Order: sequence, then structure tokens, then C-alpha cells
Amino acid sequence: MIHAQGVAAVTDDDFDDEVLKAGLPVLVEFTADWCGPCRQLAPVLSALAAEEADRLKVVQLDVDTNPQIMARYGVLSMPTLMVFRGGEPVKSMIGARPKRRLLQELEEVIRPLSRRPENGDVKNGAPASA
Repeated sequence: MIHAQGVAAVTDDDFDDEVLKAGLPVLVEFTADWCGPCRQLAPVLSALAAEEADRLKVVQLDVDTNPQIMARYGVLSMPTLMVFRGGEPVKSMIGARPKRRLLQELEEVIRPLSRRPENGDVKNGAPASA
């Protein structure tokens, strides 16, 4: 597996504990040694893991040695990036991208919980459910 520095590896055996039960949103990169775009993404993930550690956990899963999780979530292309929050997948992206674009795509799922309106909360003068 192309290991991104500062990014933990997860496996079929520990995925549920490390990802689904995590207290923060988790970005999972489904990766493989033979994946060229995965190599391009490694420094982006390393930077993201360091800079967003208080809002996001970043992990990698080698699809060649961990086929169960790949099959569970229907992952067919590498790299696939999936964000899990509260034990559920909430966002999926395919392909390498620069850090700025990845951060923009992740902002909705990693922003602080206090900024997310709940049903009945007022946003712009109207209830959020309106």
C-alpha cells in the first residue's frame, strides 16, 4: 500500500472500531499499490491529517489485502475517498484531487457540530425545516 505519512492504516478486522465508532468524522482512502493516482494523493492526505486532526480522522485501507470492507461499501475504483460520520458513510469521492479542492468538498461534513442547525433551529430568520 502507498502509505501517506501520518495516516493510519485500517483493515477488515479493525475498520468498525477505528472508523464506524470514531468520535470524529473519518476520511477513508481506499487505495492499492498499483494505483497511480493514489500516489499523487498521499501527500495531500498527509497534509490533511496533520492540519485537520481536530476535526477529521484520516485513514487508509489497502483494497488488495482487505476485500471485505471494499465489497461492503461497493468500492470499485481507486482511489475512492469516503467520509464516515456517526458510523455511516456521508460522502464519497473518486479520484485524486488537490488539497484545496478536497478541503472544499469536505467542509460540509467536517465543520464544527455547533455550526450545523438542527430541526427547529433558526437560520436566516426561518426554521431550518422550512
